[in-house]
Amino acid sequence: MQELSKSQKARRAIASFKTLVDALILTGSYHPSGTAGIKLENAMRQFNPEIYGTMGDDRIVELKGLEYVIDRLPRGIESSTKIVLTAREELESTSFEEILPLKRRRRSYLVSDKEMCFVVTRGTSEIYDIIAHLTFLNIEAQKISRQVKSPHGLAKEWQLLEQTVQIGDLLQGEELDASLWNLSIILGRTYKDTRKTFEYLEQNSKEGYNSGLLRIVQALGQRVIDETEGVEEVLHISFTPSLQEVLGHHQYAAAWAESLVARMIERGLQHRPIHIISANLHAIRNILYGRGALEKAGLGVPDDLYDMIHLIRDQEIDVGGYAAAHGFIEHPDSSGSSIDVQIIDTTGINASCYHPSLQLDLDLIGQQESVIVVIDYAFGTQAYEIMDELLSPTSIADTPISLKIESVSIMGKAGILPGSKGDIMLATAHVVEGTPHNYIVNNDLSPADFGSLLKVFSGPMLTVLGTSLQNRDVLERFHNSSWKAVGLEMEGAHYQRAISAAIIQEHIPKNLKVRYAYYASDNPLVSGQTLASGPMGTEGVVPTYLIAKVILEKILAENGNG
Repeated sequence: MQELSKSQKARRAIASFKTLVDALILTGSYHPSGTAGIKLENAMRQFNPEIYGTMGDDRIVELKGLEYVIDRLPRGIESSTKIVLTAREELESTSFEEILPLKRRRRSYLVSDKEMCFVVTRGTSEIYDIIAHLTFLNIEAQKISRQVKSPHGLAKEWQLLEQTVQIGDLLQGEELDASLWNLSIILGRTYKDTRKTFEYLEQNSKEGYNSGLLRIVQALGQRVIDETEGVEEVLHISFTPSLQEVLGHHQYAAAWAESLVARMIERGLQHRPIHIISANLHAIRNILYGRGALEKAGLGVPDDLYDMIHLIRDQEIDVGGYAAAHGFIEHPDSSGSSIDVQIIDTTGINASCYHPSLQLDLDLIGQQESVIVVIDYAFGTQAYEIMDELLSPTSIADTPISLKIESVSIMGKAGILPGSKGDIMLATAHVVEGTPHNYIVNNDLSPADFGSLLKVFSGPMLTVLGTSLQNRDVLERFHNSSWKAVGLEMEGAHYQRAISAAIIQEHIPKNLKVRYAYYASDNPLVSGQTLASGPMGTEGVVPTYLIAKVILEKILAENGNG
């Protein structure tokens, strides 16, 4: 029998991880130290996510991966022995502390010092994300425990760490240096690496986003020590019946879409041509209204579009306030989907609103009176649910409503395979990792639309199960084989599935214009360019706003043909 290749083994492990999580959701609970938890851990070790770095090395604790995970989980997760994943509940009125992670739109509640509740409203992708991060934390916690335990008791370094944690935030100078040196021995890392992670987490700790590296390491290790000695109950993760019931039923997405349509009816926009853009909530607004906002503030407008964006950021210009007088409507989410919306009545736009480099046709805008609906980023499979609901007819106050959708544009960030951070990718197809599903994309965007300012790669995009559920060998296989994939992301195939379903059901026309453009936030195949290496910062301005500019010109200029 032929031995499986590395990529085949990794793909099988990723599929196993997904299947295990799906089964655990139905089962209702599991212990990470039990049979199911160990299977999850083994699967993760098998596909060894690039974003978790040295997770597979039992000699050292993975610090960059720890930074990444702590930024995306609620403060205090390291101390929890009971973790509950539930659907949206009326917890706002309780005494439980609401906690929002630094880098995820995810509500959590601290029920007690040992119990954490996650409110899941974004579908199974959010669950995969949470469980992957918790599995990683448990692997690292076991490493810490093994490092400090011996037949003779707990290591001296551990006792010193416990004393340090009790002192609190008063450490500085020589005492801090000594404590970090001691911690580096426990972690199996250099003093320099330990200090770097300490300083990164400490900065966010002061803003209440985490407990600080010293406390996190001590709490993770102590939990496993207590579990093995029978002092504490073992870590228990459960999924409530209310969560099991809502998964796959579009409950939050339906409420989200109904609220959006009702707002459009309220403003008399429901019969206008609609152009949907999935994007961040600053690019379209700033590029359409930034010039006018700067002039209103008494500032000159730079000749270069990207210089204008930097000026808006540096001066903290209130672009939204200016835009509100020119057809711009904020529509915050109230459904629990965590997807805010911007509605733009283009009849409110004039030449003094936008930067001169933006080539718009004001006569065309006046004739078409179109509406641009900008929706914030969805998360994984949530993209299918919200797009499916938005493209489907609905009923408001017993009145059937069908929006006149003329284009859907997806502007996102993705990992790139052939290029570097800041490059642009255009999808010709979406291939779903771990399934036989793939979708051809008749993309209305081409490399020629972007000029020569940045590198543009066109080809299939791989839609992955999660940022943590990817493997280097699998990605290299999709890139170097006849698939010729140029990038990876989490939502594209789910959006396209909803669009295809709406065309089949005749909710939208077959000739609907579809646009997919991504800017590269990372390259998972290049050391130092992975997601764990940190955010793009200012280098993301040019690709983000170039994509926004091209999409707007496609919609609002005659040569773009809508």
